Parts: sequence; C-alpha cells; structure tokens
Amino acid sequence: TDPDADRVGAAVKSPSGEWQLLNGNQMASLILYYLLKVDQSAGRLTGKEFVAKTIVTTDLIDKMCATYGVTCYNTLTGFKYIAQVIRELEGKEKFIGGGEESYGYLIGDAVRDKDAVASCAMIAELTAFAKDQGLSLFDFLAEMYMENNFYYEGLISLTKKGKAGADEIKQMMENLRSNVPATVAGSKPVKVLDYEGLQSTNLLTGEITPIPTGLGIEASNVIQLILADGSKVSARPSGTEPKIKFYVSVNSELKSAADFDPTFQELKNKVARIQEDLGLN
Repeated sequence: TDPDADRVGAAVKSPSGEWQLLNGNQMASLILYYLLKVDQSAGRLTGKEFVAKTIVTTDLIDKMCATYGVTCYNTLTGFKYIAQVIRELEGKEKFIGGGEESYGYLIGDAVRDKDAVASCAMIAELTAFAKDQGLSLFDFLAEMYMENNFYYEGLISLTKKGKAGADEIKQMMENLRSNVPATVAGSKPVKVLDYEGLQSTNLLTGEITPIPTGLGIEASNVIQLILADGSKVSARPSGTEPKIKFYVSVNSELKSAADFDPTFQELKNKVARIQEDLGLN
C-alpha cells in the first residue's frame, strides 16, 4: 500500500513464472467479480444491490454487474463522488463495493473512502477462493476475461506547462467537442458524452439527450468518445497538475487462457493505434 493506506498494488505470477503487476482496473474488476459471484451463490443478490465506480474506470465492471442484475453507478473521478452515491442511496440500496482505476477500492460502506486495509484482506480472500478451486490468481483473472471479454485500458498523460500549456489543453478539449474524428483506429465514433455541457450525442441519429446530475455526476470538463467496436476514449484535464489525461479502453474476446499473451499484445497495439490516430504521441 501507499503510506496512508488508501491505495494497494498487487502482482501475480504468470504461467511463465514471471511476476506481473495488476493494474487498478484489473484488481477492481477481480474484487467485484469475486464479490458478485459469491453473493449470488449465497443468495444475497435481491435486486437492491449496487456497485459504484468512476467514468474512467473499466467498463468490464458494468458488463459484470449487468450479468448479475446489479446496478452500476458511474461517477466523476474522485472517491468523494463514490461516497456521494453511497450517501444518497443509504437505506434504499445496498453497496457491494466499488473502485477507481488509480488503485483505490472499497468493500462495503463502513468506510466512505478508498481503503487499502480492507482491500488487502479481500485480495487475500479471493486468492484463497481461487486456490480452493485449483486456480492461481492469474487463472482467476483469465477466467473473468473468458466470461466477460478481455478489457485493457491505457492512460496517456500529456504535460503542458505554463499559460501556453493551459491554453493548449483548453484548445485540445474544444477540438474534441467541435471536431469529432470520422474514424479512430478504423472504428467510427457513435456517441459523445460531454460532461461539461451534460449532454450525450448519438452521432448516428443526431439525437441529443441530457446526462442526469446527482449520484456522483455534475458538470465537469470531461469528454468521452464511444466507438462502434466498443472502445472508449475519455479526455480530462488534471485538476491539480498542468496535464491533460486520455483514458483509452479496448476489449476483445478471450477464447482460452493460452490466448492471454497474444490477446493482451493485440489490445496494447490497438491502444497505440488509437493514440496515434488522435495525435497523442
């Protein structure tokens, strides 16, 4: 964990025997994959449970929640927004867990912030659960991907210092709003979510619908492009540093654990193509 014990990192041994660091999206997904699986087996899913995560955290979690009939709320970046959802739904719905891509996770609602202590205990528990089934944590990860698709996320962070940099970041966001690319890595954008204007635009029909506020959502300078192949690109200027961050999410079918490495490389290459197409090198 980090010194204030709110974020946690973990590594697993791959079949080749090499240690592989799990990123925040992977661990958040594994924790929720385990919780949803055991809650269903124990008959604890009644239709009033929910999960909360940030809009730049992997959509694998949304897919798993849909499979188990659990609502997944997407919030702005920052755990305070996840805590806001828990508070707004207190006494109405039950919080299972949640997380964000930056290695912060929360299990249950006793703590209203990311909690590495409980997360470490949960990681140990799900590892023991996998071991009881004859699986390593890597095997458990592959099983999750085989059931739900292999999701891979890349983060591109561009530093733009000074007033000129701030102006450049502003212009980049304006360009994304006004000049949506025709294709990105061979896939056509089909929807734009503009959280500053709180509107969603269907690029196929031209229909514009409002993005509801509340439950962790308010006006914020964030844009998301949804592509026809299920990929997603999110752009967000940093609130604390002279940076603009681009979060890229891609996914593909994983047919077997033996296909893990080639599929992983294929997805990494796709993120690189998206980065190149958007001029983010």
